[in-house]
Amino acid sequence: MDETPRQRSGGRAARQAARLHRQLERTPFLTRTLKPFEVLDEEGLALIEHNADTILQEVGLEFRGDPAAVALLAAAGAHAQGERVRFPRGMCRQIVQATAPREFTQYARNPLNNVQIGGSATVFAPNYGSPFVLDLDRGRRYGTIEDFRNFVKLAYASPFMHHSGGTVCEPVDVPVNKRHLDMVYSHIRYSDKPFMGSVTAAERAGDTVAMARLVFGPDFVDQNAVVLSLINANSPLVWDATMVGAARAYAEANQATLMTPFILAGAMAPVTAAAVCAQTLAEALGGMTFVQLTRPGAPVVLGSFASSMSMQSGAPTFGTPEPALVLYAMAALARRLGVPFRSGGSLCASKLPDAQAAYESAATLQPTVLAGVNFVLHAAGWLEGGLTCGYEKFVMDADQCGMMAVFAKGMDLSENGQALEAILANEPGTHFLGSAHTLANFESAFYRSGIANYDSFEQLQEDGALDTAQRANRVWKQMLADYQEPPLDPAVDEALLAFIAERKASMPDALA
Repeated sequence: MDETPRQRSGGRAARQAARLHRQLERTPFLTRTLKPFEVLDEEGLALIEHNADTILQEVGLEFRGDPAAVALLAAAGAHAQGERVRFPRGMCRQIVQATAPREFTQYARNPLNNVQIGGSATVFAPNYGSPFVLDLDRGRRYGTIEDFRNFVKLAYASPFMHHSGGTVCEPVDVPVNKRHLDMVYSHIRYSDKPFMGSVTAAERAGDTVAMARLVFGPDFVDQNAVVLSLINANSPLVWDATMVGAARAYAEANQATLMTPFILAGAMAPVTAAAVCAQTLAEALGGMTFVQLTRPGAPVVLGSFASSMSMQSGAPTFGTPEPALVLYAMAALARRLGVPFRSGGSLCASKLPDAQAAYESAATLQPTVLAGVNFVLHAAGWLEGGLTCGYEKFVMDADQCGMMAVFAKGMDLSENGQALEAILANEPGTHFLGSAHTLANFESAFYRSGIANYDSFEQLQEDGALDTAQRANRVWKQMLADYQEPPLDPAVDEALLAFIAERKASMPDALA
């Protein structure tokens, strides 16, 4: 049977991606040399800090359904009235700065994949939390455990994803009260990069810690962060029992948490960027204070997830300038507080891996890098305001993360980077294509995309005239076909499977 142009292009795209992956040195995380871009001066940042303290003092936060959390905060000097907790001005900042680490290492099953969280490091992690998945072949559908495993494998195979992530998509074909066991096991089995844990119930966070202990050993886990988990505030100004319970479980085990207010400006906070920043800081400070009082020194990350909204439909919008301003300001506020910062990603409202998705994601990812974000969740795969994780979008986003990896290194001022001898040796009007410097550097001189097309129009037509999403479709399929599972100690695997079987047998299937 003759090969069609479309089929030829698929193999060609896959070979391009393979060459790209061989060309780039795999690094466990980005080390930025660029100074963070600042949108506020000292006076502006101090004003937002003052406003956050005013919110904490005058309005306070509610810790719903967890009297023990309220009692813990009250014993430390907060004023509790029922579930409402008000904090004296400066109390939260003082507690967090006294014990929270400025940066920490999250250890991976493979030590070569350990990541630094904080400082000049940036860690890219994939999409999180989507109930739907999408690809060009089967369209939009509910995610399954097979989809989940596929995304874990793609993140493992990509040199641009430093982290395996957490709930990359929701595997709805597994009971809600048991799926966390399959998800954590998938991260451990199909990847040896760092991973995130379950937060949908305190006992599920406890299961994550128990599984981590089987992999790393109890003593190592007690002294080191091997799990990083997302704890979302129920904005405005509420920490609910589910999130507080999960945060407690991880803090008690000395595991890291991303304390992240999720704010849709205009609905969960006022519409202005300054107000969103003040409320975000207040909510995050309250959550981080709880973590530090639970176990002083437990790793904690200040998170910010802010989006604008359509004032006509109420739908979230992404890639707009206002959330970028919030991101820049919150990154600076985290540095002043002395804790790592989580935000950003490749966010978009588009339902398809199209031009809107590309524009909006780029408009979020570039501020992410320029602001100096330390942990980047949703770096690859995000579609439809987070409702969907896309296979093609994952590949497209990972390609952009590769570009950011080159950009974050800054300008090379070594002798090779200056190339002064090459210029002095070259006669005016003579091109550099054959110079020794060009020949020595041509393979690594510029970032080479694995999915962009730089051929002539005629060559594009001959190869099937595929657009970017169609080329990405071929690439993710080839990545899965080429995937090789990282080794896992059989004794550890056996212990994990036995733990999972025991836990599943202990409870009936449930929908919540």
